[in-house]
Parts: sequence; structure tokens; C-alpha cells
Amino acid sequence: MLSSVIRLEDYAVSDNNGFLPSSPPLAKLPSFYEPWELLASQLSTLIKDESIRSLIDNLPILNVTWLQSEPEWRRAYSVLGFLTHAYIWGGEKPRDKIPPCITKPFLEICAHLGLPPCATYAGLTLWNYTAPDDADISNPDNLSLLTSFTGTPDEEWFLVISVAIEAKGGKLVTLMLDTIAAATANDVPRVTALLCRFTDGLRDFNSTLQRMYERCDPDVFFYQLRPFLAGSKNMASAGLPNGVFYDEGNGQGQWHQYSGGSNGQSSLIQTFDIFLEVSHAATGGISGPSGYLQEMRDYMPASHKKFLEVLAHFSNVRSFVMSSPAEQSLKESYNAACLALAAFRDTHMKIVTRYIILPARRGAPKTNASENVNLATASAQVDGLRDETPSGLFGTGGTALMPFLKETRDTTKDAAFD
Repeated sequence: MLSSVIRLEDYAVSDNNGFLPSSPPLAKLPSFYEPWELLASQLSTLIKDESIRSLIDNLPILNVTWLQSEPEWRRAYSVLGFLTHAYIWGGEKPRDKIPPCITKPFLEICAHLGLPPCATYAGLTLWNYTAPDDADISNPDNLSLLTSFTGTPDEEWFLVISVAIEAKGGKLVTLMLDTIAAATANDVPRVTALLCRFTDGLRDFNSTLQRMYERCDPDVFFYQLRPFLAGSKNMASAGLPNGVFYDEGNGQGQWHQYSGGSNGQSSLIQTFDIFLEVSHAATGGISGPSGYLQEMRDYMPASHKKFLEVLAHFSNVRSFVMSSPAEQSLKESYNAACLALAAFRDTHMKIVTRYIILPARRGAPKTNASENVNLATASAQVDGLRDETPSGLFGTGGTALMPFLKETRDTTKDAAFD
């Protein structure tokens, strides 16, 4: 069996929870790191009263020596990612210099985990939730956040929807490995049956994603949360022409430009493409879907990125279907899986339209007095590239929103056989 060749635990992947930790993320670091945790626990309030930057400036430089277990390293990464983006975006204008009290420990933590020093999908989502003991974490109703920029239920719902989808994906990871193994063994009936189960799983994902509308208001997302998810890459329009300087003290440091937190950094979604052998070859836009998705792997934990590389080496399902032209039910089951994944991407496009495109067109609501209103629209525009996308808006990962989403949706549909 392929599962004996690809041992999920070697890649920090769980057969129950997928790319989520096998047990709930650590809720709090050891007492030595209390200065970080104290700010994280009050983050939304400190952003609102504009004290977050001065409090971060006064933090001591804490040594990472006391981080022992992987859950501790992950929690530290998540907390410092939140503090970094709160420092950059937590005011009327962005700050382009991160102080040594954040930079020095953050860089060491990132080296350990194989991640960039910014708020990524891993720190915002995978390692930032909690749930009651024995609760079903594939149900977003059972989930809550450990750390939040805004403290709003809207932000919590937006992020835990992704957590729930990731949890549902855990069961599909093993199923995908079994399907690849069945294709290797030339077992047509088993591949057909497993593809049907895979399609059912994708449809369940779609139903969960559609629950986004229940508790996340588009204006709250766009004007209050989204600015904090923005990166430092191509952000001249928002006030970061050079990106952000990570000050290591004593005159040392470097300028960096990073993409913001994005669902494009989900290893699970890219696993689906690899499994179905969907090719998102560059077809236009700024860099094309293929280039962007490959770049987003640099924002995944190193172990997860390695899993995708290994899986791509073994993936054979589409090739197997092509080599079995007489097996109509096999082809139909593969096509159904591709169309279910395309439908999931259709739902994502509708959410982007409602939560980004439409609020940007309407302009700030009169009741919103937030200092970050201007940053919401500015951080959605990539400097010098506005004419390359009809909406003029870009995702937090830096892609032209609708062209990218349409291209990935269409190439997913195109993978199906006529």
C-alpha cells in the first residue's frame, strides 16, 4: 500500500485531521513568553486604542531556547505572526520596520519551521483554533480562535470555516493515497469507488464553505479584518514601497516583501490538484495560476511542502483513467471529481465577489469610522498592476483576484474528459 511508502507522520500530516495538528494547537506558551501572550490575548483592544505599536516596541528580546515541543514552536510562530501584522497595519499608516524584539526570535522560529516571518495560513488558521474536548472539529460551530486581530465573531467564523474544511480533508488524504495505490495495482473497480467517495467529500467541503455567509459580514471582513491579512509585497499603494525592514539590532537587518495570508497557502487544496493531476499552466494574468500556486508553497510548513512534492511523484490517477478508455464508469467518476472541485472553486469565486469586489465598489459604509478604512482598499491594489485585472483588485496573496480564480476553476473543469 502507498500509505506504507508515504508515512503521513513523516510530513506532519494526520490521517484524521490532515494538515491540522493531530491534537488541538497549544493555547498558551510557557510562562517565559508571557510578554508575547499578554499582547496576543488583548490584541484587538490594543489595536483599537492604538497602543499596540508602543507596547511591542517595549517588549524584551526573548530567547527561543525555551521552546521545546513542536506545538510550542507553532504557537510562537502564530503569535509573532499576529504581532507582526498588527505592528505593520495597526494604525492610520503602515509601519515598514519591525523591531528587534519581534525580528530576532521570529527569524529563528521561522528557520525551525521552514516558514517566512509573516502571518501565513498556517499561523492564522492551522495552528490558531481551539475546541472542547472530543468535539467534532469538522463542524465550525464547535470551533473558536486562540488569537484575533479584530475580536469580532465575523473574523472567528471566517477562519474556523477553513479549519473545519481542513479537518474534513484529513479523511480524504488517506483516501487519495489508497486511490493512487489502487491505480498502481490496476484495480479499476476500486479506483472508481474511491473516486466516488472523493467526490462526495468535495461536495461536503462545498457545503461547509457556503456556510461562510451565516456569520461573517462582508463589510466587517473587508474593512476591519482584511487589512491585517495584507502582505508587504507590491504594497507601494498602501504605503510600503520597499516592503518591510526586519531590524535585527546593531545595524543589522534586511528588507523583505512577503505575500499576505491566503487560502492559496492551503496544502490541502493543492493536494487535490496533485491527486487529480490538474495542471494550472500559466494562461495569462500576472504570473499565471501555476507560478502563483508554486510560490505559495514557500508559505507552507516545510514538512507539508515536502509532502506535496512526494505526492506529485506518485500521482497517477488521471494517467490511469486515460489508459483505460473502455472503462466508462471510471471516466465518469474521475470527471465527477473534477467538476466537484471546480464547483468548490465556483463557490470561492462567489465569496470573493461578495466579500471583496462588492464592498470595494460600494466604498466605506458611513458607520465605519475605522482608521484602517483607507488601508482596506489600498492593500487590495497592487502598485503598477491595476490595469491588468478588470476589477483592479488583488488578493492578499498578490494575485489578480477574478482572473486567477477563473483560470484555476476553468483548468480544473478542463481536466475532465469529454
